[in-house]
Amino acid sequence: MADAQSTIDVDVPIRQAYHQWTALESFPHFMSGVESVTKIDHGRTHWVVKIAGVEREFDAEITDQAEDSHVAWQSIGELKQGGRVEFTEVGPHTTKVTLTVNWEPEGFVEKAGAAFNVDSSVVKADLEQFKKFIEPQD
Repeated sequence: MADAQSTIDVDVPIRQAYHQWTALESFPHFMSGVESVTKIDHGRTHWVVKIAGVEREFDAEITDQAEDSHVAWQSIGELKQGGRVEFTEVGPHTTKVTLTVNWEPEGFVEKAGAAFNVDSSVVKADLEQFKKFIEPQD
C-alpha cells in the first residue's frame, strides 16, 4: 500500500477544526478530486472522486473516532483506501491537523504518482486548502 502524510497548523480552536472536518459534505470545497460525499448512515459514507480524469465511487466506514482527537476510515469493497486525521491542540486558538491517507494504487498513473510521492504533495495542498477554508477571512 502507498501512503501520504502531511501536517498543518490552523488558527481555529480544536473543536472547530474537528467539527468542520467531520462535516464531510464540505470536502469538495477543500479536497482535490472529491466531487461529493454523502452520509449513508451514522458511520458510513458514499464518495465520488475524480482524479487524473478517472471517476470512482466507493463507500467508506469510520473505523475509529474520538471527538476533538481523531477520525479513521476505511473503504468498503474492492477499492482499498483509508486514512486517519488527528487534531492536536497547540493553543486555545490553534490546532495541529495531521492527515494520513493510504491506498492501493491501481493503474499506471496512480502507481507513478505513488512512486514519485506526488500524492504527498496533494495531501499537503489539501491541508493548505482546509486552512484557507476554515480560518476566518479578514
